Amino acid sequence: MKVDGNGQGKILTQEEMKRLFTEGFLTPRDRALFGICLFTGCRVSEALALQTTDIKSGAITFRKCTTKRKHKTRIVDIPPGLAAMLGEYQPQAGAMFPSMRGVTERLTSYLAPGNSNVNSMTKC
Repeated sequence: MKVDGNGQGKILTQEEMKRLFTEGFLTPRDRALFGICLFTGCRVSEALALQTTDIKSGAITFRKCTTKRKHKTRIVDIPPGLAAMLGEYQPQAGAMFPSMRGVTERLTSYLAPGNSNVNSMTKC
């Protein structure tokens, strides 16, 4: 178990994951955000940087400028479980996860539900 950011993180069981997505994340936006992270293996900041145009034809495109080391663009197929979560969440054109108050273009990792990690966002 992690203590103050040190140690091994707990691996959630199938039952804990199911409970997290049914009882923990209360909005379609939260389920979509963390579903993207779960099914694609991306970081929260990479998911928050997505635009609605990055999700099409059954795939998600993570642009080079938003990945951690900025090596290359990645295209990840959308599995059925994630497709269902994305189907529930219908954002307007633009940022996939827009800011709630309009202060920034998109939701920041600091304000993402359940995330205590503060990462800087990089614009393309």
